[in-house]
This record gives sequence, C-alpha cells and structure tokens, in this order.
Amino acid sequence: MIITAFEFPVLAALVLIVLILAQSIKVIREYERVVIFRMGRLIGVKGPGIFLIIPIIDNIVKVDLRIVTIDVPKQTIITRDNVTVDVDAVIYYRVVEPQNAITKVENFWVATSMLGQTTLRDIIGQIDLDDLLSKRDDLNKKLQIVLDEATDPWGIKISAVTIRDVSLPESMMRAIAKQAEAERERRSRIILADGEFQASQKMTEAAELYQKVPISMRLRELQTLAEIAREKNMIVVTTGAPGGDISNIAGLTGAFSKAEKK
Repeated sequence: MIITAFEFPVLAALVLIVLILAQSIKVIREYERVVIFRMGRLIGVKGPGIFLIIPIIDNIVKVDLRIVTIDVPKQTIITRDNVTVDVDAVIYYRVVEPQNAITKVENFWVATSMLGQTTLRDIIGQIDLDDLLSKRDDLNKKLQIVLDEATDPWGIKISAVTIRDVSLPESMMRAIAKQAEAERERRSRIILADGEFQASQKMTEAAELYQKVPISMRLRELQTLAEIAREKNMIVVTTGAPGGDISNIAGLTGAFSKAEKK
C-alpha cells in the first residue's frame, strides 16, 4: 500500500487525534476521585466514571476514598505517675474531601501519621498507669476525637483509633504481680474473717440458748457421743452415773413435752 503525499497529513492528523483522545479520556473507579488542576489552578473534583481532560494543560491527582490504616510505631512515653511504657496504636481514617486533602496539606498520609504519634504521646502522658491499663476504651475514644478535630480541615475523617499494645518494664511487671498477689491475699483474709465472725455470732446465739435451757447442753453432749460411737474404734469414757443422767434427761424431756401440749 502506497501512501500519497495528500494522504500522509490526513493519516498523521488521525493518529494525533487518537493520541489526544487517549490522553483526554479518563475513567475513575467508584472508590476514587480526581482533583484537576488546569495551568496550576484548581478546577474541581471529578469521578467516579468517565470524563475528559485537556492533555498537557490539565494535571490530575487521584485520591482513594477507602478506609486506610496507619500503624503508629511504638512510642516511649512517661505517664503522669512517672512510669515509662512503650505504646503503639492503629489509626483508621478515610478522605471525605479530596480537594482539601490535596490543597491544604502536602502529604495527608504522612501528616496524619505524625499527628497520631504526637497525640498519642500527649494523651498518654496526662494519665496514670492504672487508667492506661483499665480504661483502654475511653482512651481510644479520646484519641479519636482529638485526631478527628485536628484533621478535619484537611478533609480527613478519623474513623477509629485503637491502642494495640502496652509494654511495661520488667521491674514494673513484677511490682504489679506482687500487688495482685497482695490483693488476693487481702480478699482471702477478709472472707476468712467474715466466716469467723458469722460463726461467732451463731455460737453466741447457741450459748444464750444453752444458758436458758441448761439440759439442752446435755442433750448436745449425748448427740456428740452418739456420733463418736459410730466409728466403733474408740472407747468413750464419761463421768457421773449414765443411768441417772439419762433418767433425769428423759424425765425433763417428758415434762417439757407435756408443757408444750398444754
């Protein structure tokens, strides 16, 4: 196939048009947006779907709207009660205003990460170690609120902040273990003392009852002897005349029974 001098410019123009169209047509996914600059000036945000730009003149910056995680490295922090701890966290954020995320901050990912580190140090430094270990959820919410307020002008929404790990020095771990052991010992002694107190109350009531009816003490003694006799391997020696005592007890018991019937 021979291209004439007349067909060559036409073919070149067609190729140029195809190249321009290829550079002009852009397709953006549902979770993406594009910030367009024309000759250095902000034009607006496009997407999702298909749109056209002017090649060479227009410059685009693509922004992902999905939730992104930032791993905050371990920070060595001194708590309010002067305990050194190593704390790391995870930040979950997403871009809600692509235009501000590109124009208000140079690199919103790095800025959010550095802000998370400084905020983590500031918040942990204002609390005691006990609160850090026991009020983890409250600290997560406080960190999320502080970071969200700071990144709002950048078009960033902090979805959540999670303190992942708290590392304590070996000496502090031993001290906490001793404290826990002492607490368990205290509880066991309180339970034992409470049991002794309740037993003494019952014994006091029993003593008052025996004082009112002295013969019941003898009945209790006989019941104890009967329980001992079940073993059949012991010799029980009692004082006094068993027959006389038993007859007296039987007589008193009968008298009490008749008195109750009347």
